Amino acid sequence: MNLLPFVVAGLVIGSVYALSGVGVLVLYRTTGVLNFAHGAVGGMAALLVWQTVELRMQPPVAIALGIAAGAAIAFLFGLVAGPSLARVDQLRKAIATLGLALALLGVMLFVWNDKARTMRLETSRISFDVAGARVNVTQLVCLALALLVVVGTLLALRHTSMGTSMRALASDRELAAVVGTNVRLVENTAWAVSGAVAGISGILLADQTRLEPAFLTFLIIPELAAVVIGRFVSLWLTLVGGLAVGVGQSLVSAWPTVSAFSTAVPFVVATIVILVATRRRVVTVGVVRA
Repeated sequence: MNLLPFVVAGLVIGSVYALSGVGVLVLYRTTGVLNFAHGAVGGMAALLVWQTVELRMQPPVAIALGIAAGAAIAFLFGLVAGPSLARVDQLRKAIATLGLALALLGVMLFVWNDKARTMRLETSRISFDVAGARVNVTQLVCLALALLVVVGTLLALRHTSMGTSMRALASDRELAAVVGTNVRLVENTAWAVSGAVAGISGILLADQTRLEPAFLTFLIIPELAAVVIGRFVSLWLTLVGGLAVGVGQSLVSAWPTVSAFSTAVPFVVATIVILVATRRRVVTVGVVRA
């Protein structure tokens, strides 16, 4: 069996997991909110792109509108709920975003029903062979975009005033507020950026997989697995984690006897990472005490 096409497909899907994971991670580090609605925001953006293209809007304009919609949804939620979420614990923050995810899923099912649709970007029509595997331009865009977003985010966090403010909030929220950081502005920016990344990810995943509300909503699971692999801190490890989850899922799906378990790959990978990290911590503590 030639596994190269499965590896390529896995790298592409994994790069989108990683891209989305970066959005989740930046928001979490800035606001302390683990956004379970990230996939639903991406699904909403993708469906808006599909709908507007069906209404004869030019694809580039439709894509821009979809990304803007993702940013707007996340921004508005952060604007309205952000002040309240800042005063509650992690569990309640997560539950609030889960409520948003279910609300968005309900809207998508009401407006577009649960029918699986096909959405193909213009760049997916241009393809070529690479060592026996068929690759299209959209797949290259996915891989390049994941890398560029990681590098761009790192540069922005280190060399821009907004990035410095985000790092300050991630380190010590109360101290950042005391020294004059505009906490609300920084948090609202993080929500908007995360929403835009969710929109991009949703559009790319809809092109590479299928456009279905529930499917895109629950893609938050592999995205969170990538963030767990990154230990909720490292952008580079989140990128590696997303790629690993994507390739793992694709390779498992290559064998019919175990293909039904491909959706379990994110859980397995995340669990292994947590166990290894816990074991290292225990060993380290033991050495220090000795």
